[in-house]
Parts: sequence; structure tokens; C-alpha cells
Amino acid sequence: MVLLICVPEPVFAESCFAPARPFLPSDSQAARDYADIIRGDFEDYISNIQDYFRCLDNERARAFKEAREVSEDYGRFLQLVGD
Repeated sequence: MVLLICVPEPVFAESCFAPARPFLPSDSQAARDYADIIRGDFEDYISNIQDYFRCLDNERARAFKEAREVSEDYGRFLQLVGD
């Protein structure tokens, strides 16, 4: 029984990577010249940052669940060893 507690379960932590901030040229002419590209970069960023926030929320929920399970495992361990 103690051996089962010591064997780690597979970990499925999600890696959440923040998107790169879009570049905004300080030169107004360059901004106009590349307006379509810059607009697309900002729209991509907004979509990607929403995905990033969802990823963080999912990872936070997973980590809390894991912490609760580990705490329960520790309680069972303490019972086994008589503490």
C-alpha cells in the first residue's frame, strides 16, 4: 500500500505561453503603410491572449485539484505510519 502512494501519477500540466506583444511603430507613416499587417498582429494578439487566459485558468484548476489529492494522500500516509 505504501508503495502505491510513492509511485507518482502521470502529470499533465499544461504549458501556458503568453503571446508576444504586437509591435507598434512610432512613425505614423510606417503605421499607415503597414496598417493591415499591424491590425492583423493586434487581432491575433487579442485572440491569443484570450487563449492564454483560458490556459492559465485550466492550469490553476488542475493544480488545485492535484494539491487537494496530494493533501489527501499525505493524510493517508500519516495514518499508515501512525502520525
